[in-house]
Amino acid sequence: MWDERVTGYDFGPGHPMDPVRLVLTRDLVRAFGLDPALRLVAAPPAGESTLRLVHDADYVAAVRKASQEPASVAAAYSAYASYGLGTEDNPVFPGMHEVSALIAGQSVAAAEAVWRGDVAHAVNFAGGLHHAMPGSAAGFCVYNDAALAVARLLELGVERVAYVDVDVHHGDGVQTAFWDDPRVLTISLHEHPSSLFPHTGWPQETGGPAAEGGAVNVALPPGTGDAGWLRAFHSVVPELLSAFRPQVLVSQHGADTHVEDPLAHLAVTLDAQRMVAEACHALAHEHAQGRWVALGGGGYAVTDVVPRAWTHLVAIAAGAPLAPEAAVPEEWRHEVYARTRRPAPLRMTDGREPRWTGFEEAGYDPADRLDQAVLATRRAVFPLHGLLP
Repeated sequence: MWDERVTGYDFGPGHPMDPVRLVLTRDLVRAFGLDPALRLVAAPPAGESTLRLVHDADYVAAVRKASQEPASVAAAYSAYASYGLGTEDNPVFPGMHEVSALIAGQSVAAAEAVWRGDVAHAVNFAGGLHHAMPGSAAGFCVYNDAALAVARLLELGVERVAYVDVDVHHGDGVQTAFWDDPRVLTISLHEHPSSLFPHTGWPQETGGPAAEGGAVNVALPPGTGDAGWLRAFHSVVPELLSAFRPQVLVSQHGADTHVEDPLAHLAVTLDAQRMVAEACHALAHEHAQGRWVALGGGGYAVTDVVPRAWTHLVAIAAGAPLAPEAAVPEEWRHEVYARTRRPAPLRMTDGREPRWTGFEEAGYDPADRLDQAVLATRRAVFPLHGLLP
């Protein structure tokens, strides 16, 4: 899914959510010659009725008004702040409603295409804005395209949707949207809420009365690296998907788990991020007849990390995975320097070969903080799915 206009999602100079990361990703995909393996689609913006699948009417009206009259936000700060607008994280800019709806439209159309069978996989790396709540913006997110994609699948008659979120921040907005809906399983692996926004996503958050076990949270200790991150993913996600039997897998691939990301504290490399994208692809085929909607998300190392991570994601979805040792095309490196005055990476790897061991092979270490985190999640959720913790 690609429309040049998504780069208008721009909170202004100095804001971490720099739209150059989208431009550079699209151009790196092109530089690697992946376009022939892709069907490029620019979908229309999500309309009012679609946005209302998740968002409150008064919130959508507030976004629309703030977008048209951004100067009015400062004069009526308290009114807009109640909607999360005009804050340091979510400053208002002209056309904010339109471009936010456009990004949401790409994710919704991706979900529709996968469910119809037009394609097996669809990617919207401009999406994954998972913090937006039904009635407020949060964490750089205005409309929650991930939740809207899931809601649209349910509207089309899908009975079970699994949402897997590997962004460094908790996927709180999606969890909230489907907290009490047994048709949706949300799984989020994120840095521990005691040390990072949005300070939610504790393992004890397991879903509402009608959907116990429908929310799954793995709270990873700061400093978790490749081996621990992969161990946590593979110790939780595959068994739950097997038990839940989703008809569609929606995954969010925020690149801010990376060791170089300036806003978080994990130590994951590009190589492990690629492996999780490959795992999601395989799990979609194993459990959801190949139906896979992959979204972007956070990621604030905008030249060195994000474009490479999401180009790997696109290539995997396209059935044309890139070798980690592949050289980054020279013309793209020149573009990076021209746009940002920063040097570009030389290869599609961080030079690591991540290795991890599962709980079955290595057992549990009760003194290890990573194992404690995984065990807390398994004990809280697995019995609700008929699984042994």
